[in-house]
Amino acid sequence: MKLTPRKINLFNLFKLPAAYFTGVRVTDIDDNSCTVSVKHRWINQNPFNSMFWAVQGIAAELTTGALVLGKIKSSGKDISMLVLNNNATFTKKATGRIKFICKDGAKIDQAIKHTIETGEGQTIWMQSVGINKDGVEVSTFNFEWTLKLKS
Repeated sequence: MKLTPRKINLFNLFKLPAAYFTGVRVTDIDDNSCTVSVKHRWINQNPFNSMFWAVQGIAAELTTGALVLGKIKSSGKDISMLVLNNNATFTKKATGRIKFICKDGAKIDQAIKHTIETGEGQTIWMQSVGINKDGVEVSTFNFEWTLKLKS
């Protein structure tokens, strides 16, 4: 089953309602990249009239996690995934529509291949960059994912 934006957004409605109700939506996903969009609104703002950092984190993590999930499904193997670490940098107020983009799909392919061949767990760092409607970077998130064959 191929992951599509519609399937992921429907999943979020039932399994990750905080993401869904704050307006986080997958707009595009393919083998190498995932794009998630979220608009600054009353429900997801902070007291400084910009998007709350955690909502940005949800959107950023979804770009990386959706790619990992899709690659695991494609492998046909029973592989667990978990965020081990993350960090973020905020460079501008997040107002308006923010798009988060992760282009690290190739990193996942290598990690899954190595995990399947050796049976050893793997970790990979993936980056998601948030940009506003003017193309200005507002935040950058890095997530360290662990992948391990389930026994």
